[in-house]
Amino acid sequence: MVVLLVTKTNPEAGYDGFTLFLVPMDAPGVIREKRLEKLGMHASDTALLAFQDVRVPDSARLGEEGKGFYNIMWELQGERLIGCAGGVAAAQAALEQTIAYVKERSAFGRKVSQFQSVRHRIADMGTKLEAARELTYATARRFADGEYPVREITMAKLTVARTGFEVMDGCLQLHGGAGYMRGYGIERRWRDARLSRIGAGSDEIMLDIIGKAYGL
Repeated sequence: MVVLLVTKTNPEAGYDGFTLFLVPMDAPGVIREKRLEKLGMHASDTALLAFQDVRVPDSARLGEEGKGFYNIMWELQGERLIGCAGGVAAAQAALEQTIAYVKERSAFGRKVSQFQSVRHRIADMGTKLEAARELTYATARRFADGEYPVREITMAKLTVARTGFEVMDGCLQLHGGAGYMRGYGIERRWRDARLSRIGAGSDEIMLDIIGKAYGL
């Protein structure tokens, strides 16, 4: 097992001072300190690592020296697009689960789905989700055609992250007290979706990138 390590090989060179290395986890000096407890994404382990006098050969370098930051940023656009696809899919699954739930659940003598407020909330979430999906698909087509539409990828990431969590939150709300319980699974979807507004670039970073793309 290896870890992709981002190192600062030249502290004075700014963005040109980062280099990537593939470091074996069993190399002398690599220390697994502890596994971190997270709000969501429990199936994906996250841990603190420490490196004490770790030495690796030049063959462990990934890419050119000093180009690590640019390599990461290039790949990050694809990662954000993949995240958009996953976010749309997760929100769609939660919406479908919730529609089935409100059709089955009864309150005050009728199905929950028959309340206008519930129908309107489902309609609102579905509309926003469809818009996020189409933005993702349109941007993915451009990326697949060889373009590098950073602004649109950033817009898609921001839109899907916000919309996805809004849908998850609305779905949990429509489950009522059951949504707060682990047995229905919607609380897990809610917890996992929260990462999308932080990981691969927070909402605030996305907004700043978009603003700069407009020359601001």
